[in-house]
Amino acid sequence: MKKGRPVKSEIRQNVVEILHFIKKGYGYEIYKIYTAIFPKVTLRSIYYHLKKGVDLGEFQVNKIEKEKGDYSWGGEAEKIYYALGPNAKPTGNDRVKEYVEAKNKQ
Repeated sequence: MKKGRPVKSEIRQNVVEILHFIKKGYGYEIYKIYTAIFPKVTLRSIYYHLKKGVDLGEFQVNKIEKEKGDYSWGGEAEKIYYALGPNAKPTGNDRVKEYVEAKNKQ
């Protein structure tokens, strides 16, 4: 039996479902959608699974933008946009689809 965390993750699969419908997004945007649909999870956990998903080929970095603003940590924020990678296997979760469609209509 292997040691460590299992490769399969329910949180990461839910993030795959979200990216399947929004096509690309950055960490905090994905986190907001995730917490609106699924049980509460920490932002740190979402970032962990995005990084792990990139390593596994489930996600890929789409682009990196630097955004100017008045943030508590300084005057600039780096947004890393993610998209689905070649190893992602979305199933077409209906709850995610309904949420994204309703949000797009607003």
